[in-house]
Amino acid sequence: MGMELPEAFEKRIIAQLEDGAAAFFAALAEPPVRGLRMNPLRKGWEIPFRDAEKRIAWCEGAWEIPMESAAGTTAAHEAGAFYLQEPGAMIPAAVMDAQPGERILDLCAAPGGKSTQMGTAMRGEGLIVCNEPVPKRAVILSRNIERMGIENAAVTCAWPQQLAQKWPEGFDGVMVDAPCSGEGMFRRAPETREEWSEEKALGCVQRQREILDSAARLVRPGGRMVYATCTFHPAENEEQVAWFLRTHPAFEAEAFSLPGVDGKNGMFTCWPHLTRGEGQFVSLLRKRGSGAAGLPAGEGLFRMDGEMRKMLPRLPEGLPLPNACFGRTAVRLGDIPDLDGIRVLRLGLHLAELRGKNWVPDHAAALGPDWPGIRRTDVSGPEALRYLAGETLEGDAKGWTVMTYQGLSLGWGKGSDGMIRNHYPKGLRNGRLTE
Repeated sequence: MGMELPEAFEKRIIAQLEDGAAAFFAALAEPPVRGLRMNPLRKGWEIPFRDAEKRIAWCEGAWEIPMESAAGTTAAHEAGAFYLQEPGAMIPAAVMDAQPGERILDLCAAPGGKSTQMGTAMRGEGLIVCNEPVPKRAVILSRNIERMGIENAAVTCAWPQQLAQKWPEGFDGVMVDAPCSGEGMFRRAPETREEWSEEKALGCVQRQREILDSAARLVRPGGRMVYATCTFHPAENEEQVAWFLRTHPAFEAEAFSLPGVDGKNGMFTCWPHLTRGEGQFVSLLRKRGSGAAGLPAGEGLFRMDGEMRKMLPRLPEGLPLPNACFGRTAVRLGDIPDLDGIRVLRLGLHLAELRGKNWVPDHAAALGPDWPGIRRTDVSGPEALRYLAGETLEGDAKGWTVMTYQGLSLGWGKGSDGMIRNHYPKGLRNGRLTE
């Protein structure tokens, strides 16, 4: 069949697809499909033509890219101009269709593909809570939210049950990209074939049901849930949806349609022999009734003290005024939920940290909106690479300035005496990037 697969998986697929099984196995022997999704918050930048092979129909601004593309090691990637994501994984967020002003929860969000797709679509309006229960993965999630310049996000690290108890019926939409047996990763990540077993797949079912129980409580009347996996196993997909609808009669499956995606029964599977992408299952579930998202406010927990307020006139020039604080960092978030007792990694847009009597602008503020009052220093391609590697640059800037390359903001520098001191975060510096 061209790829060594677990015997139990092969037998089930043959029974599952019948005449389509041969085409499916042939597709698994082909190279995986790579995708690139443009960031609509980054204006005036276009993907280099050499990396754009074919548009991805179901996601605006998304392209297939060559397997050998080095897009992920470029300055533009570090500046959040795009997100690398296989095409099938873009379908669930497209089905969610998050709108500016809504309250959206991504319940199992790391590494952030679906969160960033929904968050950028919201254009900074409303609230998206990006949650990841595993701390190490939550850190990666927070970094991607920052890199893509999403200003209306809170990144949390909590178990779904905890959030369901805290925020009943608090969201217009809840994304459940559930942990699964990972059959859809067989082509892209060969090691997943060795980790797979029928017992593991069936073990995922119970875990998914616990997450779905919590997710159901978080959706407002009239709101929707998108349930997604990256597997082909019917026990985790169609049978799981059937179980959910039996045990949660307030929900019903809702048909959806995107270019190249037909979810007429409220479900769709991205089979690699039929759709350009890796394995992905998605379903749209609507909660009956109507009502507003009842998310309690929590501004008090993040209220700035007198010292911070006194220092606000000394914020770096061009930064907007904050409305809250996160530790000693001034932040800006229009819709702050009650987060008491929840571990928070990121709250809205981080603007500047108060260190003693001085403000140091946060890296996120450089990657956020293009406020007109901020100084900017444009650099060449080689200078951009030197900056991203942590080097000091020559320049006439005075004081804090955002370093830009081809219209993309890279990070902060501080100029004096003909030099610009590098303030790109040390943990992000990379001397192996390309233009």
